[in-house]
Amino acid sequence: MTFRFSQLAAPLICAALVAPAFAQTPAKPAKPTAAKPAAKPAAKRPVAKKAVPPPAPVEAPLPEPSAEQIAAAEQTYFGTYACEFDQTLSIAMNPKTAGYVDVDFKKQVYVMKPVLSSTGALRLEDVKGRALMIQIANKSMLMDVKAGQRMVDECLHERQRDARLAMQANPPASSLGIDPAKAAAVAAQTAASAAEAAAAAASAADTAARAASAAANAASAASPR
Repeated sequence: MTFRFSQLAAPLICAALVAPAFAQTPAKPAKPTAAKPAAKPAAKRPVAKKAVPPPAPVEAPLPEPSAEQIAAAEQTYFGTYACEFDQTLSIAMNPKTAGYVDVDFKKQVYVMKPVLSSTGALRLEDVKGRALMIQIANKSMLMDVKAGQRMVDECLHERQRDARLAMQANPPASSLGIDPAKAAAVAAQTAASAAEAAAAAASAADTAARAASAAANAASAASPR
């Protein structure tokens, strides 16, 4: 079979004419991508405010000491005490008010008022009523007043240690180191006061009995026969 040149050339010419047209067709511009909105900054968490502790209560000033209290304070043994079970305590003058002392035991400071008893023992009374320290010639003892028990016993100041050694060499009539003469005088005074109180009660009872008898007689006389 024979073909004419015109039959072969026609498709080639058409392809040659169409190809440049496709090549020259400009590409469609890409659609602009919408810009993403900027991310919002994360909200700041509120900073928690530190709790401010309430102000410490202002303690009322101590009452002015009497002459007796100052005299008792002068008889306090100041310094360090060696106590039972390898414990220690110390006593110092109160730096704010004369006539008062500070007892330091287990990092607790008790402000105390010295009171000299008639038996010769020295009482250190906690102004807040929590503790009591008793000082006698040969030892001291700290008590918990509220619990009603000893906090520590057998506390020895160097002066009490010397007194104890002296007592061991020459035992006194009283093993507690309390002046027996003063103790006897206090006992006698207490007995006398008790006797006076009993006599007063007896007199009052006698007076009441007489008044009752007089009232009975008056009622009997007033009643019709």
